Formats: sequence, structure tokens, C-alpha cells
Amino acid sequence: MNFLKNHPFAVDAFFKSSIVLTFAVPKEELEDLIPDHLELDTYDNKWAFVAIAMVQTKNLRPKNFPEFMGNDFFLIGFRIFVKYRNKAGKRLRGLYIIKSETNKKKMQFFGNIFTHYNYTTTDISQTENAKNKIISSKKSDFKLVIDKSVDDIQLPTKSPFKDWKDARKFAGPLPHTFTFNKKENSVLIILGVRKNWKPKPLAVSEYHFSFLNSLQLKGAVLANAFEIENVPYHWKKGKLEKWN
Repeated sequence: MNFLKNHPFAVDAFFKSSIVLTFAVPKEELEDLIPDHLELDTYDNKWAFVAIAMVQTKNLRPKNFPEFMGNDFFLIGFRIFVKYRNKAGKRLRGLYIIKSETNKKKMQFFGNIFTHYNYTTTDISQTENAKNKIISSKKSDFKLVIDKSVDDIQLPTKSPFKDWKDARKFAGPLPHTFTFNKKENSVLIILGVRKNWKPKPLAVSEYHFSFLNSLQLKGAVLANAFEIENVPYHWKKGKLEKWN
């Protein structure tokens, strides 16, 4: 039944909020984390990137199902920015997922039937006031504090990007998500389609992610942080490419 994991049908959802933090890492530190057929998507031929996405979805459901049959989930994904040259010779930009979490057992159960993302369930706490927005988890040991009081938001101090326009080139999620099956030597390509995609810079005043620390990426620095809100989103049916 492994074929079910290959994203066998299209999926619709509504993103109430998608917050993405992107960390720049010397490319040599990420090369061993990506599989065959994928290559790192780099900046200045020096930096590669790990993104942490925190997404509040609404009415997530198979395509053409009515909205009332959808479910609301909080999703967390740790991804690496990559490129893939498909069998037609076209180079695609996208993400390779290294960890996935959700706040509900239902999403873990069905997500692990129909994807290769290996979801686990965790607790999510969200608080917000006039000054700060805080997202945290005791089980996963992470905390993010966004300063809402800053008007003139600057790039993080150690960001390699020249300006926010430059930084938007590495603002996830990217169009494609890739999964590699070593046994079959195949790459699964999932295309995401979105509307009204307008990333808004965020001022991050505090962050801690235990999983990111566990990767022991010595040169990692926060490169950018964006949020998009109220975006219709659609994942197309997965496309599998097998290599000889």
C-alpha cells in the first residue's frame, strides 16, 4: 500500500497564517542531509537554507470535497531549500522536508497514510497581545516571539541578504516539495499552487528550536522571517519520476 503515500490526490486548504523563518547555513553543513538527485539551492554559492514553517490551516480536505468536510490543523515543517532537474531537463526549485509535526492525531494518522512526511503530534500554544505574538511547544521544545510593535522592520543582524527584496527569493514555501525513495531510486514531486501571496516581513525578538539545534549546524544564522495571511492553497496530485 506504499503507493498511497505518493500524494495520490489533490488537496485544498486555506492558510489563515503561514510564518516562515529561514536560516542561512554554510552549504557544506547541509550537503549530507539531502538525498540523491537533489541539490542545494544556494545564495552567493556560499549559503544554503533551512526553513521552519508554522502554518495554521483551515478546511484542509481532498480537492472537490465541500469545505465543511475539511479540518483545521496547525502544521510545522522543517525544510531544506533545494533544486531538482527533472527527466525533461527542467530545473525546479522547491523544498526537501526533514521533519513534520502537527497539533492533531487525525492529521498525523492521515498524513502518514497519504504522504512520506512522517508526521508526529505535538502540543502548540499561541498567545498574542498588542506587542507580541508567541508560538511555543513544551513537547517539541521550541519558542518563537514576534515583536509586533516594530514599524521599520530590518533584516536580522547576521542575514547574508542585501535587502528584503533579496530575501524574498528565499521565502518559503516554494512551488515544489520533493520526496526521495532510495529503494526505488525515485523522486516524488508535489506542486503547490497559491493565490494572493504577499509575504510580510516579521521582527523576531526571540527564538529557540530544539530540533534545529540537534542538527548541530555551527554556522546557522537567521536570514529572514515572513508571514502570509488568508491565502487559498492547493496541492496537486504527486508526480513520480523513477531513475534507472
